[in-house]
Amino acid sequence: MQASELILNPDGSVYHLHLLPEQIAETIITVGDPERVEQVSKRFDRVDFKVAKREFVTHTGWLGGQRLTVLSTGIGTDNIDIVFNELDALVNIDLNRREVREKLTSLNIIRIGTSGALRPELEVDSFLASSGAIGLEGLLHYYERSVTEQDEQYLEQLTLLLCQSKKDFPLRPYYAGAAEELVEKFTLNGAMHRGITLTAAGFYAPQGRELRLKSRFDHATLDQLIAHQGPNGRHITNLEMETAGIYGMAELLGHRAVSLNALLANRATGNFSKQPGKTVDKLIDFALEKLTEK
Repeated sequence: MQASELILNPDGSVYHLHLLPEQIAETIITVGDPERVEQVSKRFDRVDFKVAKREFVTHTGWLGGQRLTVLSTGIGTDNIDIVFNELDALVNIDLNRREVREKLTSLNIIRIGTSGALRPELEVDSFLASSGAIGLEGLLHYYERSVTEQDEQYLEQLTLLLCQSKKDFPLRPYYAGAAEELVEKFTLNGAMHRGITLTAAGFYAPQGRELRLKSRFDHATLDQLIAHQGPNGRHITNLEMETAGIYGMAELLGHRAVSLNALLANRATGNFSKQPGKTVDKLIDFALEKLTEK
């Protein structure tokens, strides 16, 4: 791999994350906000590594006999593209020889993030695990990827819905699924909701919000998508900015991923959490308990 493709820092660390292979665990928690990294790692029994570069902050340590890494990605699937390629390089590429390793490692990646509910029955301050995600931002179209016949049919239906609303709307969705064993781990006995997540390219117009600029992705378009049933009869439940990229990149690279969402807003009812910090703290505690249970 040429230096222009696999870019390393002078100390041998990967370019953006500034990490060395020994500085990450095989179970990685991702958060968007760099300040949330310490919210998670302060619960560890000990922290062995702290690395920060740009919006990417990484802490690796131990909790309950398990080695864990928590890493901030920043917002959006453009950052997910960077994070997943560089995490994979750390475990599956010999950085000295610039060659793919013969034996590949599969990481467990758990997103602890925030999201807005799209259905009125989903309470603000509740939790949801994404069984799958629909990408409305285009990252996966840059990678060669096979799609099942079922998913292809579903995506054609979604594209028709979008085109009926806006005939020249330049949006081609994709679908990616979670690691089902991880979804089961966090939703066992109804511990949290399950649903299909929409991943948007931004926070305002791409999610139908309007301040001074009019959104082409209007509420009528969103309502049509919400009303449509997803794979296995599941409805679209929530909207955020990373999950589809996480699931697609994990699938392509051979890792396992699940996205856990604290529902801080409900777009159907217009409500927003009165205690967002406390809700995120509860989700962190819940996720860590599940990750370290015997």
